[in-house]
Amino acid sequence: MARPLRLEFAGALYHITSRGNERKAIYFDDTDFELFLALLGKVCEQYNWVVHAYCLMTNHYHLLVETPDANLSKGMRQLNGTFTQAINRQHQRVGHLFQGRYKAILVDKDAYLLELSRYIVLNPIRAKMVQELDDWPWSSWHAVMGKAASPAWLATDALLSMIGKQRKTAREKYAAFVQQGKGVPVWDKLSNQIFLGNDDFVQSHLARLHEQDALSDIPKKQRRGKALSLTEYEHAANTRNDAIVTAYRSGGYTLKEIGNHFGLHYSRVSKIVAKSKT
Repeated sequence: MARPLRLEFAGALYHITSRGNERKAIYFDDTDFELFLALLGKVCEQYNWVVHAYCLMTNHYHLLVETPDANLSKGMRQLNGTFTQAINRQHQRVGHLFQGRYKAILVDKDAYLLELSRYIVLNPIRAKMVQELDDWPWSSWHAVMGKAASPAWLATDALLSMIGKQRKTAREKYAAFVQQGKGVPVWDKLSNQIFLGNDDFVQSHLARLHEQDALSDIPKKQRRGKALSLTEYEHAANTRNDAIVTAYRSGGYTLKEIGNHFGLHYSRVSKIVAKSKT
């Protein structure tokens, strides 16, 4: 069976899981959990990722990752590859740590971000590893609830702002929301094994997937040429926005790189690019 394509685009939200080879452990002691989180932080910094929720189990992990730039595969290669090398050195082992490729489900952010955030942190309870969320230290629950420092790459305030305007009240509401999620099915709306969203969401991204598949069949020598410098795009365009759109469509730059050049936040660049398509 052919491997499913990875649909990557700016602003995509994914539920990521990666499991140990033969369902064996990928973390052997507390330092391994800490190492993974440190490496995740470096990947987020390097690839401009935002993590909305995470839970590290003994033999797998869950991440809810937003990619402002279309670079999920690159970041995952870095994360799993570097972690495997480190664990093999640390524990004098050889061979694969993970079971094949990671699984990535494209998620409708507006409809399912909150739902998946609680699904992810509830994993230790569903697995009967602990009875209370506070008893499992390796999830985003503690940072969201203010019981541990939140790393820069974890979007705790963004998550809480979806529930309330005041942090204290939002935390109380989120805690109640998570507790109500025990036993609530999440994957009954999963489509094609890679989409979690309504019919419109699925159809629009199936179209993206088909376009990406068609491009993969084009010989490399026939694909677009080397990108110009951002300064060249700026000087050649009639307006700043035209330069931004042309530079992004060249495929040579991420939203963050373009934003840095023009003095804009990457989210503003993303909106300019999106508007040009309407």
